[in-house]
This record gives sequence, structure tokens and C-alpha cells, in this order.
Amino acid sequence: MGSIVIRRHRLSTRLWHAVNAVSIFVLIGSGLGISNAHPRLYWGAYGANLDHAWATLPRFPAWLTIPASYNLAISRRWHLFFALVLAFSLLVYLIVALLDRHIARDLRVRARDLSPAHLGADLRAHLRLRFHDPAAPGAYNVLQKLSYVGVLFVMLPLVILTGLALSPGMNAAWPWLLDVFGGRQSARSLHFIAMAAIALFTIVHLAMVILAGPWNELRSIVTGRWRVPE
Repeated sequence: MGSIVIRRHRLSTRLWHAVNAVSIFVLIGSGLGISNAHPRLYWGAYGANLDHAWATLPRFPAWLTIPASYNLAISRRWHLFFALVLAFSLLVYLIVALLDRHIARDLRVRARDLSPAHLGADLRAHLRLRFHDPAAPGAYNVLQKLSYVGVLFVMLPLVILTGLALSPGMNAAWPWLLDVFGGRQSARSLHFIAMAAIALFTIVHLAMVILAGPWNELRSIVTGRWRVPE
């Protein structure tokens, strides 16, 4: 019997995935370049060299930063531009995903998904490198749903809103935003934490793609066509 090929990802998902992948790559690289200017994190409204920092970050190497040579002004320009790309592309994607019921159909987390038995079975299947349910090929498993929902509705909005809170222009327009996060330095700390969580998700996501079959997974996100594993 020949392999079964199904259409797994819609055009809107594939386009947003491509834009998002480039944006995240540039934002992390330029963000690490900005971090090198003052690699200390604080809570509250103020923070300087003599203040107590809750974390002191390493100086990130040139191969991780954008640009490779230390240049705070250029890092900020790259960061601001792709922050706008990320924010508006996420807004458009979520609107389309709500209208075509992608979120309700594919990402909805039901109560039974969160039962210990269901979570345990899904975890054991992942440990055996079985990432897809033969009874529902192409459907997301519960760990995928939880991670995607966490990124779409928690981590990305958090990194965008804390980034807005760090903008002097937005402080003038929305002065209450800094109060929501407890001050500029708290917003900066939360911004870095959200970025680190997104970076960790990206690493795990790429590892899962490799383990699940990179060519099949890559083809599905480029063309939408996915071969059901035998």
C-alpha cells in the first residue's frame, strides 16, 4: 500500500510560520546584542551598575548577536523593525485563525486532554518517538497544543507588550503600560524571560521536527502536504 499524503497546513499558517521564523531569529540575535550593552537584570522601576541585580547575564559571543560586531544602535534598529513585523504578523494570523476556525478546530485544549492518563499516554508516546495518533493523522497531540497555545497566547503577547513598555514613545502614549509590569526594569526582565522561553521552544521544536522526520515535516510547512508515517 502506498503512503497517504494529506494537506496539513493552510496557506495562512505556512506564510506566518515563515515570517515568524525570520522575525524570531533576528529579534533574538539583535536582542542579545542589546543585552551586551548592560547584561544585568533588575526588578522595579530603576536599575544601574550599583543597584542589586537579580541576574547577571553572560556576554554573548559575536556569532549569536546581530550585528556580529558590537553596535548598540544597529542592534536596536534591527530589533525595532522586526518587532513591528512580529506584532502585526501575529495579529493578522490570529484574526485569520479565528475566522477559519483553525484555533477552535486544531488548537482547542479540552478538559479530557488535561487528564493525568491522557497527558501520561502522550508523554510516553513522545518518549517512544511516536508523535502522531494513527487514528487522527495530522491532528495535534496535547503536548503540541499546550506548547503552541502557550507561545501564541502567552509568550508572544508578553514579549510584544513588554517591548512596547520599554519604548519611550509608547510610555508617552500609554503611560499605564509600565505600571502593569511594575516598572521599566521589571518589564525588561520579563521581556528577557519571555525571549528565553521562546528560544527554548524553538530549540525543542526543531529537535522534534528532526526526530519526526525532517523532510516530511519541512515539506508540510512549505507546501502543506504531509505524508502520514506508516
